[in-house]
Amino acid sequence: MFRHVFTVSALALVIGCNGTNPFFDTDASTPDVIGDVELPPEVEQPPTATPGSILRYEELNSYGGGYAESVVYNSGDDTFEVDNIAFDGLNVYNLSALAMGAGPVGEIGGYVLFDADVTVPDFLTGNPVSQIVPYHAIYGESAVLVDGEPRSRFAIVRTGGYADYGFGGFIYERNGTVVLPPAGESGQAGFSGRYAGMRVFSDMGGLEFTEGDMQIAIDFGDFNETHAVSGLLYNRVAYDKSGTPILLGTDGSSGELPLPNLHFVIEANVDTLNSNGEIAGKVISTYIETDENEAVDPYEEGFYYGIISGDTTGGDGGELVGILVFESDDPRYDNVSVQETGGFILLRN
Repeated sequence: MFRHVFTVSALALVIGCNGTNPFFDTDASTPDVIGDVELPPEVEQPPTATPGSILRYEELNSYGGGYAESVVYNSGDDTFEVDNIAFDGLNVYNLSALAMGAGPVGEIGGYVLFDADVTVPDFLTGNPVSQIVPYHAIYGESAVLVDGEPRSRFAIVRTGGYADYGFGGFIYERNGTVVLPPAGESGQAGFSGRYAGMRVFSDMGGLEFTEGDMQIAIDFGDFNETHAVSGLLYNRVAYDKSGTPILLGTDGSSGELPLPNLHFVIEANVDTLNSNGEIAGKVISTYIETDENEAVDPYEEGFYYGIISGDTTGGDGGELVGILVFESDDPRYDNVSVQETGGFILLRN
């Protein structure tokens, strides 16, 4: 059995059933920035970590994000452990019994979906104690191993049990190094794959799931002063809390949910890729209301964060792991905003 551990509070990344966890510092007082986008905090890797490894996690914020401090995927029994989230069971999430539409049980977008317990027994009386539900986790990992660990992976924890966005967190990681084209060398690279996410609401409880296709391209030669990154999330499908597809369309007033293509914003002379293989920037989508016949600009807005791993100049061409976080006003309801958080692992085209 392997325990694939991400820890962002006081313990380092380990793998194996009997590993020991040295302490590290998570001081994020001097945040990393790419262009005009502040990156999520980075865990300081212990001396035993594979050189080049990067682990970033959602920062604590005023609406509940960043509280998932340690997550562990147990491959032997397909369970997922989450620390520092109150009323999400006894920290162990089980493989979900949900199927997204006609998809396989316990999977969304090709990644693994987990459910927290709905009740736990009172430690004295044994009577059931209701939890804040639903709590779910999405976990994705690379098929390529580096020193016995996945080359890249991500995890997202969210709940629909609060009237605001609720408590949760996300984590994304590269294990090992990256090789980028030499400085000054031109060329482009494309990555594609699947995406899976969860939607939570402000001023209304509830949780929805999404999945779709993603592609990201990088121009290593232009702009001359900076690199350029383009990206697209498309073919997005949404499901309700039971896994039933949600009616999609352009007219939110009739109960349909608009899920237009989400684009990366390309800006000249603004860094979107650094020498360590990390990317970051803004995302945006628009849609047309059928009764108004005019574009809503923008509809969804937010950020992308990602890390390239492997050798982009040879072999399999490397891969890209990342997270999208974006918000919008939900046209199906009055005065309700929604936050979608999704993850992806994209392979070289």
